[in-house]
Amino acid sequence: MKITDTSDLWWKTSVIYCLDVETYLDHDGDGIGDFAGLAHRIDYLADLGVTCLWLMPFYPTADRDDGYDVTDFYGVDPRLGSHGDLVEVVRSARDRGIRVIVDLVVNHTSDRHPWFVAARRSRSSRFRDFYVWRDEPAANNVNTVFPGEEKTLWELDEKSGQYYLHTFYRHQPDLNIAHPSVRDEIAKTIGFWLQLGISGFRVDAVPFLIEVPEGAEFADPHEYLRDLRRFLRRRSREAVLLGEVNLPYRDQLAYFGGDKGEELTLQFDFIGMQALYLSLARSDPRPLEKALRARPTIAPEAQWANFVRNHDELTLDKLTEAERQEVFEAFAPDERQRVYDRGITRRLPTMLAGDPRRIRMVYSLLFSLPGVPVLFYGEEIGMGENPDTAGRLAVRSPMQWSDDRNGGFSDAAPSRLAARPPEGGYGPRHVNASDQLNDENSLLHFVRRLAARYRISPEIGWGEVELLDHEASAVLAHSVRADVGRMIALHNFADEPARVRFALPDEVEGTELSDLFSQDRLPLGARGAIEIDLPPYGWRWLRVARPGDGRIG
Repeated sequence: MKITDTSDLWWKTSVIYCLDVETYLDHDGDGIGDFAGLAHRIDYLADLGVTCLWLMPFYPTADRDDGYDVTDFYGVDPRLGSHGDLVEVVRSARDRGIRVIVDLVVNHTSDRHPWFVAARRSRSSRFRDFYVWRDEPAANNVNTVFPGEEKTLWELDEKSGQYYLHTFYRHQPDLNIAHPSVRDEIAKTIGFWLQLGISGFRVDAVPFLIEVPEGAEFADPHEYLRDLRRFLRRRSREAVLLGEVNLPYRDQLAYFGGDKGEELTLQFDFIGMQALYLSLARSDPRPLEKALRARPTIAPEAQWANFVRNHDELTLDKLTEAERQEVFEAFAPDERQRVYDRGITRRLPTMLAGDPRRIRMVYSLLFSLPGVPVLFYGEEIGMGENPDTAGRLAVRSPMQWSDDRNGGFSDAAPSRLAARPPEGGYGPRHVNASDQLNDENSLLHFVRRLAARYRISPEIGWGEVELLDHEASAVLAHSVRADVGRMIALHNFADEPARVRFALPDEVEGTELSDLFSQDRLPLGARGAIEIDLPPYGWRWLRVARPGDGRIG
């Protein structure tokens, strides 16, 4: 499929930015971020190069799981604003070339949701079958999602005398996906937000969403995903489903819908992310190379979403126990920096001891890997976590806009803040967007340049990856090629200089490598051979410029 034939697939080369409205910018001074504050930062996001804004849950909530315990799928939490405020953000973003996607959290509800309140009131309630009940808990009644916080999967509802299923927290009863009325309600929810201008959904915990309760009659759970995708296409040609599927590659392929790409539009590459951290811990790219080689071929209508950090713990569950301990020892030596026996509660800069060379190398790699890059708010300025905040909430501290009180997030008293910024070297006094806006050498300007180069290199989003043979053991050298052209990326994982020798024998005579971050043009030698030096933790993006090539750069 030619790129020129698929201009409607905007998400193939998007730059995604995830934020929590509650911790982004407080406009009304109550200590809680809001949509009015976000509206004032749309230009900042456009200037950064963001083309897709992903909003974490903003729905009415019991607020026992940072908004993921929803009490109304059609509402806006009044602390954050109104539907009108949300639509203003969507309109302003669209005007600047930014589409907005939102979290779809429909594998469970809050136990305060009206459906569950009615369901537990009477066994004859029409909402009873919206949830999963049984007289006795299943034999394997062990909660593996939140070990140490929840022991069981089944909770007794004393009023009705039955147990209900909760894959996550006990205050989040699972919805019964096998019930047609539940599926209808999910479709109505999707249709509602599409009607307000939303361009798609990040689907939370997809494998749990389509997990069919024991004994339920539901022939093919994946047919439900295909049905959701068909419904989405009927309502909006541009809308996407970005899925959270933390499974081995062979299983992820099924969630794309196989070769036809009929289910999820995009999926996060959890395997590649975990391999990246193992490579960083070892100063050896081979674990990441192994993951890239194992990535299955996906349909042209599908895409990988690459990320360095997300809003949860940095999960390492797909590594072996020995590999996980390597990463823990390198980046979370204090057990208080770990959670659920599998994850890390730190952001990248603190894990890499603030080394700007390594931090920039990692983000260069993120933007050069085939797929789309996903940024978590504050990554662009090198924010750290707040170690005084428990668990994975440590990375959800307020955005640090300036060195003013509360980091410019809010004028409210610190005791009223939705979350507290960190103190010390990663606090707002030392790390903030205002200072970096005025510093051409800052991380913020660097990420801007990465986004700009990524946007003029569609082969990264569309192309096929090839790992190049060479002798520099600490260097990852990969090529991404599409019908519009080819690009080479080199990344040195070690604190020592490296000389990389490789060849592009299939390129024609007269071909050069044009550095996308400098004015260097490097001619290929005999049989496409070339030699390039990299400094410690160095990196380069090199466009393959053939004779007569009219591309910029």
